[in-house]
Amino acid sequence: MPALTPRPGDQSYDGLLIADDLPDGWYLPNRFPGERDDDASEQIDAVLGYDDQGVPADSDQDETTDGRWRYIEHEATHTRVMIRLQRQLFAVPEEVRITGVIYLPWRPGDPITSQLLRELPTARIEAAINKRLFAMKRTETITGGKIVLPSGRKVGTKDLLKPLGDPKKVADFYELVALQHGQLTRKGDANPSATMAQINGVALSTAQGWITRSRDRGLLPPGRRGRAG
Repeated sequence: MPALTPRPGDQSYDGLLIADDLPDGWYLPNRFPGERDDDASEQIDAVLGYDDQGVPADSDQDETTDGRWRYIEHEATHTRVMIRLQRQLFAVPEEVRITGVIYLPWRPGDPITSQLLRELPTARIEAAINKRLFAMKRTETITGGKIVLPSGRKVGTKDLLKPLGDPKKVADFYELVALQHGQLTRKGDANPSATMAQINGVALSTAQGWITRSRDRGLLPPGRRGRAG
C-alpha cells in the first residue's frame, strides 16, 4: 500500500475505494471505521486477531499486501458495513478483493438474517474497483485522442467496434480484443462476448477464446463466475 498520510476522515485518500465504486443506495462516510479521523486498519486487524501475513510459504493463496478497512453505509436503513480491501499483488492482472466484512445494523441488537447478508453488494463493489483501476492503467496509452498499441499503431475509439480481423495476421490483436470488450462493457452491454461474436462474424466460443487469451495476458481483469461476457 502507498505510504500516504490520510486527511482527517478521508477514506478515499489512497484511491482504494471511492464514492463512485458504490452502487446506488450506499455511500462512503467521511469518517474511517469506528468513527475515527485516522485510518485504524492495522488496529482493527489486531483486535480481530486477523494476521494474514502469516500465511504458510506452501499455501496456494495469492501473495497479498496488508488490507485496509473501509466503512460504508446504506442510505435507507443506515446499516453500517466495514469491508476489508486487499490488493492481490500476484494476480494477473493485479486486482483488489474484499477479504473481510463486519455488518452492523443501525440499531444495536437487531438480528442479521442470511437474506440481509446476501444483499450486501460486495461483488459489485469489487468489480467497480477493479474496472476503475484497470481503466486508469489503460488510459495511459492514449495520446492525442488515439490509443497507441504496443506496435506503435494508433486507433481511435470509433474503430474499436469494427471487426478485428484474423488474430494470426493482425498485430496487437489481443490488445484490440481487450479494448473492444472494454468499450462494450462501458456501454452497458450485458453480454459483450456475444456482441463481439456478432461484430466479428465468429462463433461465440471463438470470441470467448479471444477474451480468455486476453485475460491470460493481463489485458483484461478477471471474469466473475456466473456472469456472461
